Amino acid sequence: MSQDQNQQHNTGSETDEAYWDALFLTEESLAADLVTPEELAEEPLLSKDNPAGPSGIDISPDPPIPHDVDAWQVAQAYYEADKILRLKVIGHNKGGLLVTWNSIQGFVPASQLIDLPQFHLPRERMRALAMWQDRELTLKIIEVDRSKNRLILSERATLVHADDRESLLKGVVPGEKRKGKVTNLTEFGAFIDLGGVEGLIHISEISWSRVAHPSMVLQPDQEVEVLVLSVEPNSERVALSTKRLRPDPWLRADQHYKPGQLIQGTVSNITTYGAFVVLEEELEGLVHISELAEGMFLHPRDVVQVGEVVVARVLNVDSKQKRIALTMRGLSGGGPVVQQ
Repeated sequence: MSQDQNQQHNTGSETDEAYWDALFLTEESLAADLVTPEELAEEPLLSKDNPAGPSGIDISPDPPIPHDVDAWQVAQAYYEADKILRLKVIGHNKGGLLVTWNSIQGFVPASQLIDLPQFHLPRERMRALAMWQDRELTLKIIEVDRSKNRLILSERATLVHADDRESLLKGVVPGEKRKGKVTNLTEFGAFIDLGGVEGLIHISEISWSRVAHPSMVLQPDQEVEVLVLSVEPNSERVALSTKRLRPDPWLRADQHYKPGQLIQGTVSNITTYGAFVVLEEELEGLVHISELAEGMFLHPRDVVQVGEVVVARVLNVDSKQKRIALTMRGLSGGGPVVQQ
């Protein structure tokens, strides 16, 4: 492993359980804006007429276990045996589908469904997930955590046998570059098929610059090159990155940009508190609303527009915090402009 890869591997290995807790918390959070039955009737998006599982697998519903048997222990045994289950969908939220198995509520993340189309609008996504209500799914348990009352299931996992997944997973090495295909985009990242093993590029690992949603950079079925950050064999989780395949522009930002310097950049995003300006690839500075212009105005959009090329002066550079403060006030005078 090269020195660069070793450094990247060490950084990626710092990914802790809090990272994954946040992932599932995002997926499991309930949507406040539920669609009504009348809205569902307007535009049915999916069919419920295919009760068979992937590749024609037809599994009878599992009989209930006796009341004196610990359901969580049975769930763990089913997980270790890679057993296929047949469960009915009892509900949904913006992260996926809800099922029940022997009085335990299970969760099927949308990223683990085979036929879910890609929707970037929350209401379209909710409408699509609602179409699974009362549908029976062929699933495998992919995570059992009694302490957190977490039972996670997957439809995608039924496509690959456990022995094959284990073999494929062993072939994924932290620090190596791999090619894969984007299978699903969520608010928190992009899932990548590495050839039978699925990994996640967290939204913070897509680009060195800010990414409001993965769809700004990636598209479904897109072929991408990724760097493997970490592999957790027990939970079959693979953390990936695309930004670490490129040098971090912030490492040299304080060398290229100095307070008082004039720069030219393109407005990439506008918020209520200011405008972000791209100075070079994957490196942005912020013009706070108070530094946009002289005089009174209601919103930054009254001063600049996305895509507009502007000239600004560097106020401050903080590479550690990855912040460059800019101003556009008082630029009537001339001066050399730094162009990257």
